[in-house]
Amino acid sequence: MYEKSVPHKRFGITLEFLEKHLPKTDRILDLGIENPFTLIMKEAGYQVFNTGGEDLDDDTSTIENFKGEVVTAFEIFEHLVSPYTSLKAIPCDKCVISVPLRLWFSNAYRNKNDIRDQHYHEFEPWQLDYVLEKAGWRIVDHIKFTNPVNKFGIRPLLRKFTHRYYLVYCVKANPS
Repeated sequence: MYEKSVPHKRFGITLEFLEKHLPKTDRILDLGIENPFTLIMKEAGYQVFNTGGEDLDDDTSTIENFKGEVVTAFEIFEHLVSPYTSLKAIPCDKCVISVPLRLWFSNAYRNKNDIRDQHYHEFEPWQLDYVLEKAGWRIVDHIKFTNPVNKFGIRPLLRKFTHRYYLVYCVKANPS
């Protein structure tokens, strides 16, 4: 099971999944700016680089020019209008992706004060599977997991039993 020293359940599960599939020698491009999970990956021994905050719907040059083994995208594709563009741009043969799942009891996250901080998509697993396949990726492993919150109410109770995240490890379907 995941390390209890990792601050959030989803970070622990994600790190455990990453360590299951990626050797520490792999150089990783993590889509999005440096964040708490980037630091967890570095502390775990991975060499991690991040994109610089550019709009990945319009500018995939950092992805295209990456000279490493893996691209990760942890809760980033829901913020893009078209994750397909970034998926097609990945030059590596491996990627690890997590997305929030669509919840039947809650609307997609929206921040009316910051257009970049909202979800254009909250996925059903088949939707991510489809865009990955269309972009030339094959899913090798996947998991779904819950993310309970320490609050009282119907929604927090439902979060204890309803999968919130979908995490996949993929390889290029036809590596170059």
